[in-house]
Amino acid sequence: MLSLSADKTASKIDLQMVNGHAGAAQSSQLQWARELMEFATAIASRDELELSRTRDALLTVAGADVVVDAACVAANFQRMVRIADSTGIPVDAQRQPMMDAAAEALQLRRFESSKNTPPLGRFKKLLGPLQRKLGPIIMRRVASKQ
Repeated sequence: MLSLSADKTASKIDLQMVNGHAGAAQSSQLQWARELMEFATAIASRDELELSRTRDALLTVAGADVVVDAACVAANFQRMVRIADSTGIPVDAQRQPMMDAAAEALQLRRFESSKNTPPLGRFKKLLGPLQRKLGPIIMRRVASKQ
Protein backbone atom coordinates (compact mmCIF):
# COMPACT_ATOMS: atom_id res chain seq x y z
CA MET A 1 0.00 0.00 0.00
CA LEU A 2 2.83 2.39 0.84
CA SER A 3 4.53 1.83 -2.50
CA LEU A 4 1.26 2.32 -4.41
CA SER A 5 0.54 5.51 -2.47
CA ALA A 6 4.02 6.80 -3.27
CA ASP A 7 3.56 5.94 -6.95
CA LYS A 8 0.25 7.80 -7.06
CA THR A 9 1.71 10.94 -5.49
CA ALA A 10 5.03 10.65 -7.37
CA SER A 11 6.85 10.64 -4.00
CA LYS A 12 10.23 9.03 -3.49
CA ILE A 13 10.24 6.47 -0.70
CA ASP A 14 12.48 3.59 0.23
CA LEU A 15 10.49 0.54 1.33
CA GLN A 16 13.33 -0.39 3.68
CA MET A 17 11.70 2.10 6.06
CA VAL A 18 9.33 -0.78 6.83
CA ASN A 19 12.34 -2.68 8.18
CA GLY A 20 13.48 0.32 10.26
CA HIS A 21 16.52 1.35 8.19
CA ALA A 22 17.43 4.92 9.16
CA GLY A 23 19.03 5.69 5.80
CA ALA A 24 15.75 4.87 4.08
CA ALA A 25 13.94 7.52 6.11
CA GLN A 26 16.61 10.12 5.35
CA SER A 27 16.27 9.64 1.59
CA SER A 28 12.46 9.62 1.67
CA GLN A 29 10.25 12.46 0.52
CA LEU A 30 7.59 11.36 2.99
CA GLN A 31 6.88 14.13 5.48
CA TRP A 32 8.03 13.17 8.99
CA ALA A 33 9.50 9.94 7.57
CA ARG A 34 12.00 9.32 10.37
CA GLU A 35 9.50 10.00 13.14
CA LEU A 36 6.79 7.86 11.51
CA MET A 37 9.23 5.02 10.91
CA GLU A 38 10.48 5.11 14.50
CA PHE A 39 6.92 5.24 15.84
CA ALA A 40 5.88 2.23 13.72
CA THR A 41 9.00 0.31 14.78
CA ALA A 42 8.26 1.03 18.44
CA ILE A 43 4.69 -0.20 18.01
CA ALA A 44 5.89 -3.43 16.42
CA SER A 45 8.57 -3.98 19.07
CA ARG A 46 6.12 -3.45 21.95
CA ASP A 47 8.76 -1.46 23.86
CA GLU A 48 6.64 0.89 25.99
CA LEU A 49 9.46 3.34 26.75
CA GLU A 50 10.44 3.59 23.08
CA LEU A 51 6.79 3.90 22.09
CA SER A 52 6.33 6.80 24.48
CA ARG A 53 9.50 8.51 23.22
CA THR A 54 8.63 8.10 19.54
CA ARG A 55 4.99 9.12 20.04
CA ASP A 56 6.15 12.33 21.76
CA ALA A 57 8.68 13.00 18.99
CA LEU A 58 6.02 12.55 16.30
CA LEU A 59 3.59 14.73 18.25
CA THR A 60 6.19 17.51 18.45
CA VAL A 61 6.90 17.64 14.71
CA ALA A 62 3.56 16.61 13.21
CA GLY A 63 0.79 17.28 15.71
CA ALA A 64 -1.93 15.22 17.37
CA ASP A 65 -3.92 14.48 14.21
CA VAL A 66 -0.93 12.77 12.58
CA VAL A 67 -0.18 10.74 15.71
CA VAL A 68 -3.78 9.54 15.89
CA ASP A 69 -3.85 8.70 12.16
CA ALA A 70 -0.54 6.83 12.40
CA ALA A 71 -1.71 4.88 15.45
CA CYS A 72 -4.97 3.96 13.69
CA VAL A 73 -3.14 2.75 10.58
CA ALA A 74 -0.75 0.69 12.72
CA ALA A 75 -3.64 -0.81 14.70
CA ASN A 76 -5.49 -1.75 11.52
CA PHE A 77 -2.42 -3.43 10.03
CA GLN A 78 -1.78 -5.31 13.27
CA ARG A 79 -5.36 -6.58 13.14
CA MET A 80 -5.15 -7.66 9.50
CA VAL A 81 -1.78 -9.36 9.91
CA ARG A 82 -2.89 -11.28 12.99
CA ILE A 83 -6.02 -12.54 11.25
CA ALA A 84 -4.08 -13.57 8.14
CA ASP A 85 -1.27 -15.22 10.11
CA SER A 86 -3.56 -17.08 12.49
CA THR A 87 -5.62 -18.53 9.66
CA GLY A 88 -2.66 -19.17 7.33
CA ILE A 89 -4.16 -17.13 4.50
CA PRO A 90 -1.84 -17.11 1.48
CA VAL A 91 -1.48 -14.07 -0.74
CA ASP A 92 -4.10 -14.56 -3.44
CA ALA A 93 -2.89 -15.49 -6.90
CA GLN A 94 -4.21 -12.31 -8.57
CA ARG A 95 -2.32 -9.92 -6.28
CA GLN A 96 0.83 -11.94 -5.81
CA PRO A 97 2.64 -10.80 -9.00
CA MET A 98 2.11 -7.15 -8.05
CA MET A 99 3.31 -7.71 -4.48
CA ASP A 100 6.22 -10.05 -5.19
CA ALA A 101 8.89 -7.37 -5.73
CA ALA A 102 8.00 -5.68 -2.44
CA ALA A 103 8.00 -9.04 -0.64
CA GLU A 104 11.51 -9.71 -1.92
CA ALA A 105 12.78 -6.22 -1.12
CA LEU A 106 11.42 -6.43 2.43
CA GLN A 107 12.58 -10.03 2.92
CA LEU A 108 9.07 -11.07 3.91
CA ARG A 109 9.78 -14.71 3.15
CA ARG A 110 11.76 -14.87 6.38
CA PHE A 111 8.45 -15.08 8.26
CA GLU A 112 6.93 -18.50 8.96
CA SER A 113 3.53 -17.59 7.52
CA SER A 114 5.08 -16.91 4.11
CA LYS A 115 5.27 -20.67 3.51
CA ASN A 116 1.54 -20.54 2.69
CA THR A 117 2.21 -18.46 -0.44
CA PRO A 118 4.00 -20.42 -3.16
CA PRO A 119 6.83 -18.76 -5.10
CA LEU A 120 6.01 -17.20 -8.47
CA GLY A 121 7.01 -18.71 -11.78
CA ARG A 122 8.80 -16.68 -14.47
CA PHE A 123 5.67 -15.63 -16.34
CA LYS A 124 3.90 -14.36 -13.23
CA LYS A 125 7.03 -12.45 -12.17
CA LEU A 126 6.75 -10.53 -15.44
CA LEU A 127 3.12 -9.61 -14.66
CA GLY A 128 4.01 -7.62 -11.53
CA PRO A 129 5.38 -4.48 -13.20
CA LEU A 130 2.48 -4.49 -15.67
CA GLN A 131 -0.07 -4.78 -12.85
CA ARG A 132 1.60 -1.96 -10.93
CA LYS A 133 1.27 0.35 -13.94
CA LEU A 134 -2.23 -0.65 -15.06
CA GLY A 135 -3.81 -1.19 -11.62
CA PRO A 136 -4.17 2.49 -10.65
CA ILE A 137 -5.49 3.37 -14.13
CA ILE A 138 -8.14 0.66 -13.97
CA MET A 139 -9.11 1.65 -10.41
CA ARG A 140 -9.57 5.31 -11.42
CA ARG A 141 -11.79 4.31 -14.36
CA VAL A 142 -13.92 2.02 -12.22
CA ALA A 143 -14.25 4.69 -9.52
CA SER A 144 -15.25 7.38 -12.04
CA LYS A 145 -18.10 5.22 -13.36
CA GLN A 146 -19.73 4.85 -9.93
